[in-house]
Amino acid sequence: MLSVEEIRRQFPILHRQVRKGVPLIYLDSAATSQKPLQVIETMQRFYQLMNANIHRGVHTLAEESTAAYEKAREKIASFIGASSTKEVIFTRNTTEAINLVAYSWGRKFLQPGDVIILTEMEHHSNLVPWQILSSEKGIRLEFIPVQEDFLLDLDVYRRLLELRPKLVAFTHMSNVLGTINPAKDMIRLAHEAGALTLIDGAQSVPHFAVNVRDLDVDFMAFSGHKMCGPTGIGVLYGKQELLEKMPPFLGGGDMIKKVLLRDFVPNTLPHKFEAGTPAIAEAIGLGAAVDFLQEIGMDWVLAHEQEITAYGLERLSEIPGLKIFGPDASHKGGVISFTMQGVHPHDVAQILDQDGIAVRAGHHCAMPLHEKFHIPATTRASFYLYSRKEEVDLLVAGLEKILTIFG
Repeated sequence: MLSVEEIRRQFPILHRQVRKGVPLIYLDSAATSQKPLQVIETMQRFYQLMNANIHRGVHTLAEESTAAYEKAREKIASFIGASSTKEVIFTRNTTEAINLVAYSWGRKFLQPGDVIILTEMEHHSNLVPWQILSSEKGIRLEFIPVQEDFLLDLDVYRRLLELRPKLVAFTHMSNVLGTINPAKDMIRLAHEAGALTLIDGAQSVPHFAVNVRDLDVDFMAFSGHKMCGPTGIGVLYGKQELLEKMPPFLGGGDMIKKVLLRDFVPNTLPHKFEAGTPAIAEAIGLGAAVDFLQEIGMDWVLAHEQEITAYGLERLSEIPGLKIFGPDASHKGGVISFTMQGVHPHDVAQILDQDGIAVRAGHHCAMPLHEKFHIPATTRASFYLYSRKEEVDLLVAGLEKILTIFG
């Protein structure tokens, strides 16, 4: 078992200064995580030694590149508990993965008047694709409300299921509130009502063990850059029997088996949904990130984040006029969003940056959720496997300084 300090030594960026004499305090991992040497060096080796396009060539570099790309798919399938590598589709990010389901499955199988259930805490990535589909096809969108305790109202959810929805799509963990939703129970109830399910796993897969077969989820989307991997690579998991029935999302090279002038035959899974030259180095880098996380252990990652988050909630509650949005630590991941009375969140973030403290300010791509609480924005501190209690203390000291500045 590695210590936090041993883990931190593997992240070069955590040892830089953002300006002379000001070390970086990185508390923005919900936006993107930092990358360990293992990932950086793996991608560098690919470009130095085996860079070639995949699946089409028979020369040595092409075969090595193809093998490394598909090996990464195997690692990811194992990491999330997929039954087959055919169920792992590489996309650019969570957003594209959800759009793939909306454009391919939604446009083929949904009819005017069909119901989709979402929640009030969704990231725009799991709102806008369904809003576009609704405007095109007359789909009805219904929403599970967020209660005053920042948890979903599951009694309302059960009543909404009486509408016999075709799909229930929800975030596994809120990127604003940190709320970890009871995904397994929600999926079971949806299936009992005859609905398929989609999980936005952008904030869950990087932070605790997620097994798609145990959850019995139909689709799940997540991004590489939030789990120690590179940007530009994400994953859509889908049950094979569903993916087989869905038409291709994009047309072009590699997603075809045969092309005539007026027709084509799509490729088999997973290639049917991976048109054109993919993000090869990024997929291989994501495979290295999965290796890194498994070496540390996802149970350790979760326990460490829970400890840091509980400490953060305790320390931040000491600051006068600071309001935290989110449930208590028992229902929460490593995210603390807050407002300070009389200080705009952007001012909070900008002043903290003077002390090297990187936090996020804004609506965090969840405008409807902020509107529900009648606030334009929040400041968000988010933690990961390399976060330390000392950094929480520095955050608190920075916030106390802001109180002094604004009186």
